[in-house]
Amino acid sequence: QVQLVESGGGLVQAGGSLRLSCAATGRTFSSYTMGWFRQAPGKEREFVSGINYGGTRTSYADSVKGRFTISRDNGQNTVYLHMNSLKPEDTAVYYCAAVRLRLNVPLSSFLYDSWGQGTQVTVSS
Repeated sequence: QVQLVESGGGLVQAGGSLRLSCAATGRTFSSYTMGWFRQAPGKEREFVSGINYGGTRTSYADSVKGRFTISRDNGQNTVYLHMNSLKPEDTAVYYCAAVRLRLNVPLSSFLYDSWGQGTQVTVSS
């Protein structure tokens, strides 16, 4: 397993942008498929985006397609979530997650075995 630390959350106005980062420890980051999930108060945790270990496949929730972009830098052991055109409904705690050697990005949180502590994103209207 890897240890994950998210950063980059904050308060932003609707229409604004944020970039979340997830830094991983360990020398095998390039073998991990990474996912971003979010959880709003009173709601279940939901898949936002993911990128496979080779960086060749990405996946996005319909609600964020065209607004969010996921990328990874294996040299920096970091995965990013670039969030543009933010909406109040994007407000949530955002979590980074990892699972080894998945060619396709899992959409279910149950398939990931390492999680970060989360970072709060608040979008004001």
